[in-house]
Amino acid sequence: MKNNHKNILKPAQTLRLGRFLLLGIILLSSAFRSNDTALHAFHTSLTEMRYNAKSKGFEVSLRVFTDDLEKVLSHDNQNKKIVIENNDNNDALVEQYLKKHFMLVNAKNQLKALQYVGKEKEGDATWIYLEIPLNEAVAGLKLKNDVLIDMYDDQTNIVNVFVQDDKKSFIFNAKTKIFTIDFQ
Repeated sequence: MKNNHKNILKPAQTLRLGRFLLLGIILLSSAFRSNDTALHAFHTSLTEMRYNAKSKGFEVSLRVFTDDLEKVLSHDNQNKKIVIENNDNNDALVEQYLKKHFMLVNAKNQLKALQYVGKEKEGDATWIYLEIPLNEAVAGLKLKNDVLIDMYDDQTNIVNVFVQDDKKSFIFNAKTKIFTIDFQ
């Protein structure tokens, strides 16, 4: 019997071949992308809410994919193409959208005022900054976050809430749009 093991790939060769194939797939898939559209396979946002005891309120940073935000704002404005840039005139549209889709309600079921601070485009994402004054205990609050869920069924919104040294995380989606936030 002849020695045929010379044709078998060794682990190091297999790893190199796998990396080569992966690189090839990535290059091919990027060749089919439009330069105007940043494609991504998932729809998600990340929000950080930090309670500031001095100013008695939440400081909110919300990160969304810019193309998703542009699409939903365009849809909400008679399909007029909205382009997000750092020094654009779209702050009123962003604020109006967030006031409908990101809400904090106190234990007495009173809607807390959301103050739009601004936005900042960074790469393929846009950071949106808010403040929510809260002159009461951080207990029994209800947070609604259905940002972009009206546009994407698979949208997931992750919210990390910080009060002093405590952190709680919540995952919002099409099935779960409201959570109770309790810090005792």
